[in-house]
Amino acid sequence: MGLTDADIEKPFVGVASSWNEATPCNIALDWQAKAAKEGIKKAGGTPREFVTIAVSDGIGMGHEGMKASLVSRETIADSVELMVRTHCYDGFVGLAGCDKSLPGMLMAMGRLNLPAIFLYGGTIKKGEFHGSDISVMEVFEGVGKFQAGKISADDLHDIECGACPGAGSCGGQFTANTMACVSEALGMALPGSNSAPAEDRAHRGPISEQVGAGVMNMINRNLRPRDIMTLKAFENAAAIVAATGGSTNAFLHLPAIAAECGVKFTIEDIDRISRRTPLIADLKPGGKYLAEDVHNVGGIPVIMKVLVDAGLMHGDCITCTGRTMAENLKDVVVPSNQDVIRTINNPVRDTGGLAIMKGNLAPRGCVIKTAGVKVLHHRGPAKVFNCEDDAFTAISSQKIKKGDVVVIRYEGPKGGPGMREMLAPTAALVGQGLGYDCAMITDGRFSGATRGLMIGHVTPEAQEGGTIALVRDGDVIELDAEKGTIHLEVSDEELAARKKEWAPIEPRYKSGALAKYAKLVGLASEGALTSPGGFNPIDPDKLVIRD
Repeated sequence: MGLTDADIEKPFVGVASSWNEATPCNIALDWQAKAAKEGIKKAGGTPREFVTIAVSDGIGMGHEGMKASLVSRETIADSVELMVRTHCYDGFVGLAGCDKSLPGMLMAMGRLNLPAIFLYGGTIKKGEFHGSDISVMEVFEGVGKFQAGKISADDLHDIECGACPGAGSCGGQFTANTMACVSEALGMALPGSNSAPAEDRAHRGPISEQVGAGVMNMINRNLRPRDIMTLKAFENAAAIVAATGGSTNAFLHLPAIAAECGVKFTIEDIDRISRRTPLIADLKPGGKYLAEDVHNVGGIPVIMKVLVDAGLMHGDCITCTGRTMAENLKDVVVPSNQDVIRTINNPVRDTGGLAIMKGNLAPRGCVIKTAGVKVLHHRGPAKVFNCEDDAFTAISSQKIKKGDVVVIRYEGPKGGPGMREMLAPTAALVGQGLGYDCAMITDGRFSGATRGLMIGHVTPEAQEGGTIALVRDGDVIELDAEKGTIHLEVSDEELAARKKEWAPIEPRYKSGALAKYAKLVGLASEGALTSPGGFNPIDPDKLVIRD
């Protein structure tokens, strides 16, 4: 294998990446992993590279393939855990690109609690259509515009061809870029390491080497993820999600990563922090800028600098550098000649971009991205569908009218199974001009690119007999994101009668990974976990056999 006795005497350090050729998100990870290996070697370690899976949410969107997306998060965490445990690595670097690979890597880091640093593979550069910056979001919304006769087939084709100009993850503040911000706010990524586009080798090459050196520094200090990912660190992560109008998937991933660290961090905590944190980054899907624009004005550290200086993030949290957050950000300057990242005194919105709602339709909660949403109250009649596909067919046929509340159920973690993202139907509604005149409610989830009055993660889900399973066409639903309420206007007595007649649907998968996931997965409101996480930890010192 090319190892000398001297190599074997050194710390063995895993370099785990989700490189593959399935999607632009991951295709640039291979050379960054190689650069991280060089950093490890120069710092006195012996790097051992391996890869895990990553599925494409964009390619999986709108069909059965999306049911594999959330399941892949667990597979990624499990596979990294198994490699590192079996080979007794002294630490590892985790590189990720597409949505679920980011939380999957961070979950593995919390679970193993060995010295580890995260590195994001980088955002895609801006797409272009008729002189305007676009992302993959405009493609999905373009389908709705085409169906409504608002654009031509040629326009739709040009949007499709222009949206993704090269390697990197989806360019807005969708799930990948949200979780890239989270990793820095948690202190698990080197400051500024996640901002540069994937194809910016001038930035990402040196950063990748620094990450390799950084994990060796952690090994030498015996600095571990659970020293870093504390409750205060998760509060920092929630603050940056709120301040950037990040993806509602953070309501799944933050509690899940926290659980792996033995930290109880709830959706109520995320909601509390979001309601006190102003939205300061004007990013798509609710705003006008893309992640590349954040890089051009100084990157993620600029956002954190604004929040730390305002007392909205804890500056005393230790990070993977061995220094505190405040020490890392000491020399960061917030540029004044830009409006990508606003000041606290001039926010895009006074409160953050996320909220939870509770009521008889969602006793354990549901979530909404409020960033860029023009209307936060809605009351209307339900149009009920038992799967995403039927809803999309109805929307495509323009059977949904102004005022309707589209209810999509049996798409939760167990019922789907896999809790599909639903960018196709939400984007079609927005494209038809109904994104703020209708609401959509589901026990599934939404893409980070979703915008409009869209409510996901309804818990308990339909498959477990939640109230969403009892809704009928024409029932009136009222929701108010500012008040945090969601109510089905049906009496308790009528709901009790309906519940007696209800039975869960037949499991859609009888074997394989999806069937296994459906049997193991917990509530969406608790992160859709398949195990207890770090609340029943194994002592990591027992896993390391080297002196």
